Amino acid sequence: MSLASVKADLAARAPDLTVLETEASSATVALAAEAHGVEPARIAKTLSLRLGERVVLLVARGDARLDNRKAKAAFGAKPRMLGPEEVEAITGHPVGGVCPFGLATPLPVYCDVSLKAFDEVVPAAGSPNSAVRITPERMAALTGAEWIDVCQPPET
Repeated sequence: MSLASVKADLAARAPDLTVLETEASSATVALAAEAHGVEPARIAKTLSLRLGERVVLLVARGDARLDNRKAKAAFGAKPRMLGPEEVEAITGHPVGGVCPFGLATPLPVYCDVSLKAFDEVVPAAGSPNSAVRITPERMAALTGAEWIDVCQPPET
């Protein structure tokens, strides 16, 4: 059902984008990078965060880690990750397939500036074996995302 909602959302708003489905699981950053032939950093992971009473989605590069100090300053509350059941109930997507498209509940979406390092990123598409290739700017535009700096720089 979640994959279907993403396909319907993209068909309506971005018909030129193709949802890529693989036999292999892409439920983790490492698996997704292998399945789609890209470096892990290009996987656009979507984190479901609770900020007090609010729930938001944060899309960041695959090798980025949330910086709690930056996030608390930017969001005005300490972020807490949602549990798997809550993630699926709110987004409509199972863990491993969470993305900012085709959401069951409208949510604020934030894109970490770490994504701007790439000309193309690969977010999930509603299931643990689907994704889409998209520019970070277009993903932010399609989802009404706000750019934010809340991740630690990747270790080099």
